[in-house]
Amino acid sequence: MTQYFNYKGYQGTIEPQIDDGTLYGKLAFIRDLVTYEADTLTTLEQEFRRSVDDYLDDCAALNKEPDKPFKGVLNVRLGAELHRKIGLLVNSRRGKSVNAFICDAVREKLSRMDNEGTLHHHR
Repeated sequence: MTQYFNYKGYQGTIEPQIDDGTLYGKLAFIRDLVTYEADTLTTLEQEFRRSVDDYLDDCAALNKEPDKPFKGVLNVRLGAELHRKIGLLVNSRRGKSVNAFICDAVREKLSRMDNEGTLHHHR
């Protein structure tokens, strides 16, 4: 199970560098490449936090909007038939959009996974 550092809404990976025994990581779930490395896990977390701060400072200095992980917008390819079935179902029950239906379905699935103990939260 993958674990991440968390700081200011950013997640950072924790990966061993087998060749030289060091640790490295990068900010996950963003398009910009931001990396860090260290010799110990404690120092790696410090470098992760410093990298987040440096990234945000650099973006501000460049007048660039920092990339954010998990913006809340997700493009899902359902296929035409499944999309049609959902559209017909929600249209017949006015007041609910396809988006709301999909959000409810994902919440329900996550809740079931959490209750089964298959969904874990890490640091």
